[in-house]
Amino acid sequence: MLLCLDIGNSQIHAGVFEGDVLRCQFRKTTHPLGSSDEVGVFLSAVLRENGVDPKAVRRTAICSVVPQAHYSVRAACVKYFHCEPFVLQAGAKTGLRVRYRNPHEVGADRIAGAIAAALRRPATPLIVVDCGTATTFDVVTSEGDYLGGAILPGVGISVESLAGKTARLPTVEIRRPATALGRSTVESIQAGVYHGHVGAIQRLLGELAREVFGGQRPHVVGTGGFTRLFEEEKLFDEIVPELVLLGLKRAEDLNRES
Repeated sequence: MLLCLDIGNSQIHAGVFEGDVLRCQFRKTTHPLGSSDEVGVFLSAVLRENGVDPKAVRRTAICSVVPQAHYSVRAACVKYFHCEPFVLQAGAKTGLRVRYRNPHEVGADRIAGAIAAALRRPATPLIVVDCGTATTFDVVTSEGDYLGGAILPGVGISVESLAGKTARLPTVEIRRPATALGRSTVESIQAGVYHGHVGAIQRLLGELAREVFGGQRPHVVGTGGFTRLFEEEKLFDEIVPELVLLGLKRAEDLNRES
């Protein structure tokens, strides 16, 4: 079995593959992460709770945007699963041609999402929208070129920033408001954050389609923890919550075979 770990700024999203089947998924907050032993004990316990014998995990794979978490997670994989993890980073085989000016700058999670989207929709112009701590846009051509994209603050950051940087605005529940007109401070924040984010996504999708694909609408894949929040807006052609895990598995397969 293969244990894949997507280490994000807010959460670690993990999944176990048996062959091509995703047996289970689970999440852990990234901060505080804890020591390598704490990470290893957590992973082993969660696997057992999901009906997976930790001894059956023979391979591990990591993609991370949190450098300080890498040592603990890698050490946990070595000690508790007795294998050196594959790490998705610049120079690894991806099945894509990465056209970023500096490939070392692009987040591993963005590459993993692009890999999986291209695998699901070969020879198709694509935009992957990952609604997480940040909302990222990643463009892949029908020829398999990863071009880059755009990054903006996610809805969670937006709410936290308003509460933390203002004297009287509260932290609010992140949800789809009934109306765009807020009749209280809480409703006004919810309306502004939600509809402002929808507008930003729509505008960026339109601009990227115009600049890269000559105005032709690409296939848009949504992923990330906040994607379902926008499901009723029909921004995405499909929503694949496990997209990054699927891409990480594909990258591990490519590099192991080579």
